[in-house]
Amino acid sequence: MSDFRQAFIEFAIDRNVLCFGEFKTKAGRMSPYFFNAGLFNDGESLRKLGQFYAKAIIAAELPFDMLFGPAYKGIPLVSTIAIALAEMGHNYPFCFNRKEAKDHGEGGVLVGTPLAGRVLIVDDVISAGTSVRESVELINASGAIPGGVVIALDRMERGKSELSAVQEVKKIHDIPVTSIVDLNSLIKYLKDSDDLVKNLHAVERYRSQYGVV
Repeated sequence: MSDFRQAFIEFAIDRNVLCFGEFKTKAGRMSPYFFNAGLFNDGESLRKLGQFYAKAIIAAELPFDMLFGPAYKGIPLVSTIAIALAEMGHNYPFCFNRKEAKDHGEGGVLVGTPLAGRVLIVDDVISAGTSVRESVELINASGAIPGGVVIALDRMERGKSELSAVQEVKKIHDIPVTSIVDLNSLIKYLKDSDDLVKNLHAVERYRSQYGVV
């Protein structure tokens, strides 16, 4: 596991973004872990989060021309990622959308650089894929090309089919999806952690029941 991926797991645990116990997912499953990126809710956390995303984007070597953050969680994400990339010498334009169209001023649903070229969508996780679908529709309607998706955590568990939610997005939209960490990264981290290895069995059992390769 890359050093920045292990550091991200430690960061998420430290901020209580990644917790262990019993949690009910949107799909009604009882999960032994929970990830809530909304708890990266102060300036320092957001700054570091953007840096981790930027490192994952650079490591994935995804070709793209600009960034797009779907409302609402994607708005601070795309902003901090753009800043982090610029600090690493990669200056990209970015854009985000409003939930409702503005009927005055510049109008419309998009804020920032007009969508053009290959657009990389940024989000926290992929559950039902709704946010990605809506983003792809906006990008296509603007004459741009969806270039991929980057998320914080890939849970690697079944979505609406035998595929994972991430695999479904890849198949439906024919775009790459990358993440800072995935379930395999988390399991490896637990195996190597004296304090958290007690959660390993529950996570592995959950993967065997709901996970995909």
